[in-house]
Parts: sequence; C-alpha cells; structure tokens
Amino acid sequence: MLQQTQVPTALPYYERFIKQFPTPAALARASDHAVLKAWEGLGYYRRAGNLHAAAKAVIRDHGGRVPDDPKVFAQLPGVGRYTCGAVQSIAFGHARAALDGNAVRVLARWFAVGRPITEAATRRRLWQLADSLVPASAPGDWNQAIMELGSRLCTPRSPRCPLCPARRLCAAAKRGIQDRIPVKRRRKPIPHIEVGAGIIWRRGKVLMCKRPAGKMLAGLWEFPGGKQRKGETIRECIRRELKEECDLAVTVGKHLIDVTHTYSHLKVTLRCYHCRAPRGRAKLHASAEARWLRIDDIPTLPLPAADLKILQALGIERETAVRATRNPRGR
Repeated sequence: MLQQTQVPTALPYYERFIKQFPTPAALARASDHAVLKAWEGLGYYRRAGNLHAAAKAVIRDHGGRVPDDPKVFAQLPGVGRYTCGAVQSIAFGHARAALDGNAVRVLARWFAVGRPITEAATRRRLWQLADSLVPASAPGDWNQAIMELGSRLCTPRSPRCPLCPARRLCAAAKRGIQDRIPVKRRRKPIPHIEVGAGIIWRRGKVLMCKRPAGKMLAGLWEFPGGKQRKGETIRECIRRELKEECDLAVTVGKHLIDVTHTYSHLKVTLRCYHCRAPRGRAKLHASAEARWLRIDDIPTLPLPAADLKILQALGIERETAVRATRNPRGR
C-alpha cells in the first residue's frame, strides 16, 4: 500500500485489510471480490491481485509460512526487487537494499547524481550504491531509516538540510544543488479521453458490468460505456457502446454527472447519462459479467474511484427526489 500513497492515506486501509485478512491463510481463502472491495479506493488494483495470488502460493507451496529465503520469496507473484529487499531486510534480517522513491532521492543527493533518475543506467548505479551501503547488522533498521529520512527531511521540495543528521555526507548539500537533485526528465502530457457511461435503468434496477481479466481495473464493476469516437456526440457514443458491449438499444435520457479521474498514464472524463433499456437480456462478451442491481446493492461491489463518484451522485439525486416528494412545495 505504501508503494503508491502516504502513511496517513494508507493506514486506515491497512488496518481494515489486516483485520479482515489477519493471516496468509485468511487472505488465500478470500474471494477476488472481497480482496478488491477491501482495496477499493487505493488504486493500482493489480497489486491487490498479486498480493492475493502470493498468499495462495504461500499456502500451497510453502506450508503457510512466508519464505525467508530472498531468492524463493522473489518468485512470489508481484514481488519485485524493492518489495523483496524491504520484506527480507525488515522481517528476516537479510542484508538486502530497499530502494523506494524516498531512498532514491536520498542517495541521489548524497552522491550528487546528476543524471535523470528514470534512465536505466542511473537506476543501476543507485541500486549499486544502495547495495554497497546496507549493513549486515540491522539492515531493516537501515532501510527504514533511509526511507524515513527521505519522507521527513530530504523532501522533494525545500529539503530541511540544517536538521539532517547526514548533511555532512551529502555531496549535493555541500555544493548547494540539493534543490536540483534528483534530476527528472520533463514528463510528456498524458492523453485525455472522453468516455460515455450509461446508468441503464430497468424496473428499478441498474445494469453493472464487470471489467474482464487482463484489462485495466480487471475485476472491478462499472457503469457500462466506452470511449468517444471522433465526430461522435456523447449520446451517440453511449448508444453505440451499449449496443456493442451489451446488445442493448438504449434510450439516452438526462445527464447525471461528469467525473474526471487521472491514472498514472491516462486522464479520463466520464460523461454519465441516465438510460432506459428495452426488455430482453443484456448479452455481453463471453468473458464479461453483468448484473441488474438496486442502487442500495451496488456498494457491495468493488468499484473504481470514478464509479464511486457516480454512485454518490445517484444517491444524492435519489435523496433529493425523495425530499421533493415528501415536501413538494418546499413547505
């Protein structure tokens, strides 16, 4: 969880997750649905899937015990070099480096690394430095100290150098270039796409569709729709997408909400409209799932952040309608 967000944000998720899945066995027994729902809102849902798969491998292949051999642990699903180093040094005392974003920044400044940190050669050099520095005694404490130093003092902007216990070791601080390191290349603007989404009603229920395996946000449920084509209105987009994806010739009604969400590589604006579906079964692709649900049942599904906002708008709209019915003239 901390690979993608800060402690104040991750802590409530962590506490709920550990309470729900206190052991590898409990996590391994859980359904994909339950794991994704517990992770809902954190993003990077593939990590939740990898964690789930790793728990199953621990139970199946390692007698329920997390491997304390770094080479064996590295074979678990989702375990990369950083995760392996962090877990094996902190949990088992192996002298393995753990190079996260904070540690990268600290080492880049300590050694005044003047090349962009996204370059493969620079990453290799930083890993070599990290490996050379990690001590045989208490390597987990060392790794956590370096990460904490980057989090609290050696911050991305305006590092607090006068308070840093390692300032005498820092080549960047000695040269007064700490604000210019680490060097980052200017990121290209990420693409922004428009997506039409339908809140499809039939007999008081709404159609929800499950994202297929292998796709972005796999396993999560969404209000169906798709990307707007050039020269196409959003209403036309929704009608076309729902015919293609669900074989439903819907009637597009009033606008509900626009939701913009930024992923690591993509910015998406969902333009959401109420729709009416004719009688008949929603026919999805063989790998997809769909359910007609009452609004109150939709929160039981794991939903992407953007769809959570749509659901909230639906709830607010419904509550407003109820109040208007009870008090039609504002009396």
